Amino acid sequence: MRSSVTSSGRRAQDAGVRIRRATVRDAKRLTRMVRTSRAYEGPYAPMVAGYRLGHDYIETHRVFAAVAQDAERLLGFYSLILDPPELDLMFVTDDAQGAGIGRLLIGHLREEARFSAVTGVRIVSHPPSEGFYLSVGAVRTGTVRATPPAVMWDRPELLLPVA
Repeated sequence: MRSSVTSSGRRAQDAGVRIRRATVRDAKRLTRMVRTSRAYEGPYAPMVAGYRLGHDYIETHRVFAAVAQDAERLLGFYSLILDPPELDLMFVTDDAQGAGIGRLLIGHLREEARFSAVTGVRIVSHPPSEGFYLSVGAVRTGTVRATPPAVMWDRPELLLPVA
């Protein structure tokens, strides 16, 4: 199997980006990252408008943050649920997109899942993000239908192989 961290993921590592467990001190910054994401502009905006990533969520879930070399600047994060295995959240700051942060996070997610004996992770993707997930090896498995009023659009369902 080829490496899950591509050359752009290596660029992020070479630039001193590291991944660490998110802490409750990160909650406000992670919430702001979700709410201000350009990926959720226009018709997608209502889904994240009131979103809050609280201390309780961070304490009870596997949330990992990509941080810049100075360890102050958050560049992205993901949340992995193990039972059943699913990528719950994944965001990269708008100004860090294209630098390999997403691929670095996916590589880390795979290692976390592998360590927990998970062989595949379900992803219900934001429609514009499907191409990214396909590019890191996820396979489309179906469509999750809209559930108004919470989610007003159908979403691609994918499986990210881990082993």
